[in-house]
Amino acid sequence: MSEALKGKWALILGASSGFGEATALALAEEGMNIFGVHLDLKATMPHVKEVISKIESKGSKAVFFNTNAADERKRQKVLDKIEKVLADDPEDSIYLLMHSLAFGTLLPFIADDPEQAVSQAQMEMTLNVMAHSLVYWVQDIVRRGLFSRGSRIFAMTSEGSHRVVPGYGAVSAAKAALESHIRQLAMELAPRGVLANCIQAGVTVTPALLKIPGHERLIEGAKARHPDGRLTTPQDVANTIAVLSDPRIQWISGTVIHVDGGEDVIG
Repeated sequence: MSEALKGKWALILGASSGFGEATALALAEEGMNIFGVHLDLKATMPHVKEVISKIESKGSKAVFFNTNAADERKRQKVLDKIEKVLADDPEDSIYLLMHSLAFGTLLPFIADDPEQAVSQAQMEMTLNVMAHSLVYWVQDIVRRGLFSRGSRIFAMTSEGSHRVVPGYGAVSAAKAALESHIRQLAMELAPRGVLANCIQAGVTVTPALLKIPGHERLIEGAKARHPDGRLTTPQDVANTIAVLSDPRIQWISGTVIHVDGGEDVIG
């Protein structure tokens, strides 16, 4: 456990599975408390309870919200509750914000059947959830004074931001926009001492990946081209974020940090 991180709070958007879940557990291992925002149905709630139990078993606090992180009114309600929790200690703040929302449309732009092509509503929804929502969360956190000097933001991107993948067009656009948002936030938050970076994971088996058409080819292709012959894991990402959460890291901002064992440059 890191004494430097003990008792600090992380807010993870998309905390119940994949990268968000792994990072929540890794940060709890370092002594951090976790605010988790997730959207789960009744069938997957037992797993959410397991995640919360694991966090608490490490001696950390877990305050989870089952709600739509991309909805403005629900965002405000979550932040109202977070403010009340943090009010118990005037020194508390959101030390780390992780954006790991993976909900978008996986349809081509062009199709013979118009019903099989992405619509305007689907495109806008994908960009809103997977990119623009980051800006809105950061705006509200800043307005409420919930960041402090040394706070940091991590947003999950992918090689899809600059590569072509069948059916991935809307998500690809969202990832490219997300990286742009991080660059802008890094500049605008610098006077406040807040860092903002993207984490680009390699191909990783997560619930989001398994929804991509042809994901089997992506998995096999990544294994075949990588000299180490393995995929990135959620734990690879979680360990990296935990290390980059060290308060001594104060001068990395506005960039894309690759956690892929060199996969992107090899491919």
